[in-house]
Amino acid sequence: MQDVLAVILGGGRGTRLFPLTLQRSKPAVPIGGKYRLIDIPVSNCLNSGMRRIFVLTQYNSESLNKHLSQTYKFDTFSSGFCSILAAEQTEDSPDWFQGTADAVRRSLRHLRNHRHRDALILSGDQLYQMDLTRFVEAHRRNVADVTVAVTPVTAEATAGFGILKVNRQGRIVHFEEKPGPERLDELASEVPGIGRTWLASMGIYCFTREALLKSVENPALVDFGRHVIPDLVPKLRVHAFPYRGYWEDVGTIRSYYLANLALCQPVPPFDFYDADHPVYTHPRFLPATKVESCRVTQSLIAEGSILVGAEIERSVIGIRGRIGHGATIRESLILGADHYETLEEIEQARRRGLPAIGVGEDTLITGAIVDKNARIGAGVRIVNEEKLEEADGPGWYIRDGIVVVPKGAVVPDGTVI
Repeated sequence: MQDVLAVILGGGRGTRLFPLTLQRSKPAVPIGGKYRLIDIPVSNCLNSGMRRIFVLTQYNSESLNKHLSQTYKFDTFSSGFCSILAAEQTEDSPDWFQGTADAVRRSLRHLRNHRHRDALILSGDQLYQMDLTRFVEAHRRNVADVTVAVTPVTAEATAGFGILKVNRQGRIVHFEEKPGPERLDELASEVPGIGRTWLASMGIYCFTREALLKSVENPALVDFGRHVIPDLVPKLRVHAFPYRGYWEDVGTIRSYYLANLALCQPVPPFDFYDADHPVYTHPRFLPATKVESCRVTQSLIAEGSILVGAEIERSVIGIRGRIGHGATIRESLILGADHYETLEEIEQARRRGLPAIGVGEDTLITGAIVDKNARIGAGVRIVNEEKLEEADGPGWYIRDGIVVVPKGAVVPDGTVI
């Protein structure tokens, strides 16, 4: 796969993941206690022998850029790289990226400098493990100009995706974005080994070099899914690559929350423990997690955490997570902290009326997401008893029925949410 160039789209605003994207881009959002979403596509590339990787960034990109530059370093004698292409204003292009295809179009002058037979366009905010080598091999075996990775979905789920109809040879003959129920009969496809189903685009594409250049010629076509692929279907050989493994687009608060909790299952749908396909991230030199007089069931506890006299049930505790005595965490994501507070810093914070970073004593958190560096006081109850779907408050938000405490927020002692 030395003649394949990978381009990961990491510039999305991520409004549906607000407030987790309040201070970071969507691909920089933590996943699984210690990783970031961007680690998933980069690791898929590395595990597939693809070591020439561009990441296109734009919105709130500082933490993403820092993570990539500190994590993915190749040795001097390798041709591999993981390079950031930040949105830039030029004399020819004074505007920012307008969509996925527009981002690639504005980056072509950098991509052209690298020899490649095919280019992979990958999303920076999906949870999946794919052998990209098989994807490229299928693309070449079909002599396709473009290949779209697709996944079977139920009729109820079609409204949230671009749906592709294929012929018996696997060639895409029609594409429709988020079709209504009256269109489903016409859009069903017969897939070997699956039968009659609906195929949803995963937002993962393989282009020949020539097809990629041709596909982004028209500046009016700014998005691959909504504009470019439908435009190319009648013009070029566009094939589908059915993917039958686990795939989750963690684009909303609820899908992100459920995808993380699924990692707590005895046999999780996404396998971070696969030694043959490791997920890489920034190496941290943290001590082992300390657990003292705690009850922990079906949970993930990342390294460097301190849990004292707490009850943790089906939850994810991120790096440097601190859970106070008597606290109860149920079906929640505690994303941890970027640094430790010293005893002196904790005392200074208390003098200013601030709790320490982490979760305070005798606090109850159920069905919530607590972002990094948040300060949750003692005796706090985060339970959303009124079952609100959306609300805003001081230091917290409710989205999709889930309470989210944003990064660095303060929830004083005794607060009830």
